[in-house]
Amino acid sequence: MHPCFAPRNIRFVQTDLLQDPPRGRKKREQQLSKNGKWRSFPRVPNLLQYVSSGIYFGKVKIGGKKIRLSLETDVWSVAVGKLPDFLKTNRLKGSKTQAPKFMDAAERFRKELDNDSSIKARSKEYRLLCLEKIESTWAGLSEKHLNEITTQECSNWAAGLSDKIASHYFNNTIGTLRMVIDCGLRMHKENGGDPFENPAMSLKRVKVTQKHLQLPEPSQFKELLDNIRRKSGGWGARVAEMVEFLAYSGTRINSEAIWINWEDVDWQRNEIIVRGHPETGTKNSEIRRIPILPNMEELLKRLKPKTEAECVGRVLKVKQCSAALNRACDDVGIKRLAQHDLRHLFATRCIEAGVDIPTVARWMGHKDGGALAMKTYGHRQSPEATVRRQVRTVIQESPMDQRWLYF
Repeated sequence: MHPCFAPRNIRFVQTDLLQDPPRGRKKREQQLSKNGKWRSFPRVPNLLQYVSSGIYFGKVKIGGKKIRLSLETDVWSVAVGKLPDFLKTNRLKGSKTQAPKFMDAAERFRKELDNDSSIKARSKEYRLLCLEKIESTWAGLSEKHLNEITTQECSNWAAGLSDKIASHYFNNTIGTLRMVIDCGLRMHKENGGDPFENPAMSLKRVKVTQKHLQLPEPSQFKELLDNIRRKSGGWGARVAEMVEFLAYSGTRINSEAIWINWEDVDWQRNEIIVRGHPETGTKNSEIRRIPILPNMEELLKRLKPKTEAECVGRVLKVKQCSAALNRACDDVGIKRLAQHDLRHLFATRCIEAGVDIPTVARWMGHKDGGALAMKTYGHRQSPEATVRRQVRTVIQESPMDQRWLYF
């Protein structure tokens, strides 16, 4: 009967797999093992045939171990018919494999992170910081098996955390949670366990709100520096020097500022070469040059050693200034400044002085042509700035004019 005229209750099934493989089968359709004892069939990947006897075997990987059992037949069609029951029976055994604990997945995550050469050291440190935040804010998580973690538990934990940390930090923390559980899921699969969904995938990222910048006025900044010099102990002068350097250069403190050497100060071109960490470079992995502004020139001349032979090594003698900066802000009566806020101070003063935003973005190491700087500092650009740029174009004055840049 032609298939087009068959009654609806008759089902047509593919029968080619139930027939003995033809003698003329191509090599790509059946393969011999290196020792010539076993024949495999790519079209039926769980089936083997022992060449000498012709007996067919079923094969499957359970719990990381390969299982090979005889199907007790040398007839192709019978072997193919028995194969589904063989797979079902053995995979049911594998489904009893317990999922790893979160602590095991976290250990796997740490090892993979450490071995990933494509990620910078600073980024690795940040991911580990996020992992520490997860473990410290979710009681009992380390001992939980991954299949015991529910979507509701993830939501409850995230709800309690979102109000306690910054939006950027929160988003990266839930991203790290997903990555850790994914590591555990791969471990579970390798051990022959049944796959299941990552419960953290349901978590929603929060909207990143733009930080409202409250930066000190020039007179307040000078008062802040004086306070740090006088009330920060024996290292007060050097801490104040770091605060000035960050404000006059716009450099990132950990990956850039503390690694600038006297050899990077180009007095002839009136620029500072920013190379970043000796191993990982700058955040964007690019060397850039920033102008030596009048305030920076004054600072560098104060710090410069007496002889050229001594002009080697790092410019800054300290590596952080946050504690002294916070205390001084309280003393002066202004809103607390983070170390990174000094980078914002640099950008703001330059833009208010009439330097165009793409130029400021380039000095700061942005690679977006000024899009982020425009979003962050665009409101600081006054109508007078346009006039200043036009005047500079006509008389070819430098954008680092003392009248326009002040701190």
